[in-house]
Amino acid sequence: MGLFSKLFKGPEIDMEKSRANAAKMRALFDQAVKDGDDYRLIFGYTEDVSRFNYGFVHGSKTKIGNLIVGWNEASETIVVVPTVPDLSGCGDPTYYRRPEILKAYRNKYPTDAFIIYPDRKGYIGINAYDWLEDEKLYVYVSQEEELAAFTDFFMNRFAKK
Repeated sequence: MGLFSKLFKGPEIDMEKSRANAAKMRALFDQAVKDGDDYRLIFGYTEDVSRFNYGFVHGSKTKIGNLIVGWNEASETIVVVPTVPDLSGCGDPTYYRRPEILKAYRNKYPTDAFIIYPDRKGYIGINAYDWLEDEKLYVYVSQEEELAAFTDFFMNRFAKK
């Protein structure tokens, strides 16, 4: 491997830590959501912290709200559970059922986000990546396969204008 590829390869993914965090996410989600094991999960975050203020309540100084995002294809439902970066607890779930939402779409600018308008009063933007390096702000988790599955579900089964 040349120097260039070593420099620009990016950080190594710590699969042990990723699996441990995925297990914590699952436990919190299942605790907060009835029939939680019927949902697949990804980690996401939102900058709309007024809607999800769990981090502020628990002493976070960030403008980021960490989210455990679950989706169920059969019921066309997305459930968002606010959490904190160390996954020590979570807030109450919010349900987004496709027939009940006003619109949903994927926004590419200024950030790649999944946008859901439950009504005319507000929206949530869910940002999600394969993994995030800053563990003070985000949950460290590798989720490339799950994120691809969520993106497919959102674009083909959930999004509506």
